[in-house]
Amino acid sequence: MTQESFEEQQEDLDPHRREERDAAALENAGRIRQRGVLLTGRETSGQLDDLMTEIQRFEAAVEARGGDLFVNTPFSDRPEKPEFVVPQRIPGEDPEAYAARINAAAEQLEKADL
Repeated sequence: MTQESFEEQQEDLDPHRREERDAAALENAGRIRQRGVLLTGRETSGQLDDLMTEIQRFEAAVEARGGDLFVNTPFSDRPEKPEFVVPQRIPGEDPEAYAARINAAAEQLEKADL
């Protein structure tokens, strides 16, 4: 069964499913933007979920290294360490490639002897 047919089936069972999914995506987008991440507004709910998962992994890696998430943001004038700031999205970069870069940055932190 494809993802699309699954969603169609679920929408048939619950007529409010699309509204609930859209609301969840909107909330997720807000959380991602609060972390200083650029979104285009064209990301799917699945892409937003993937981005949020990678951002949370990155943040956990920062905290495990003693980093402060309030100091190490894209909005910070002076972050503790630049590698503690979530990588910025390159204009035009697709969500999958960006999520992969965040994941790679998290892996670097997890392996680093900082």
